[in-house]
Amino acid sequence: MQAQKDGYKSRAAYKLLQIHEKFQIFKKGNITIDLGAAPGGWSQIAAKLSNATSTNKLVIALDLLPMDKIAGVSNICGNFLDEQIQNKIWTQLGDHQADAVISDMAPNTTGERSTDYLRIMHLCSEAFSFAQKALKPGGSFIAKVFRGGTDHNILKEIKNHFTTVKHFKPLASRQESTEMYLIALGFKNLLNS
Repeated sequence: MQAQKDGYKSRAAYKLLQIHEKFQIFKKGNITIDLGAAPGGWSQIAAKLSNATSTNKLVIALDLLPMDKIAGVSNICGNFLDEQIQNKIWTQLGDHQADAVISDMAPNTTGERSTDYLRIMHLCSEAFSFAQKALKPGGSFIAKVFRGGTDHNILKEIKNHFTTVKHFKPLASRQESTEMYLIALGFKNLLNS
């Protein structure tokens, strides 16, 4: 498997690399919150591109599943929808705000398209609500969605809070996969204005 040869935890690393190549999400010193992080491919890329180290952890990774340690990454194991788990993220952030909130969260699929779509839109909406509080002005938000894109109402709300909003399917995504990514750049921080 190519990902293992390249030292990545998963193929998903290539998806985030391609998103970064197109949209320049990460810069040195950036703080990133990675939701739905296991097994850690996205966290690896975010840490590498922000120059995070074992002593300078710039990535906070959260997932239901435990993850192996990654240099520059602080792991939280739990359900993102649990307020106590979100409080652990706030504790780790301290007085800082994030430059990026990235979400590769996906529900367990049922095979029923409309149910799966509603479930991933719920996760996207929750991640967006969290991002509004966590991001610094100019920050970025990335979230996995399924074919059909982002729900119209959620998309409208996201467009109100970011200067640029697009859908993007990385070449690293399997062609037959229904996944694509919502890319939102230039956070306006309307909650604190």
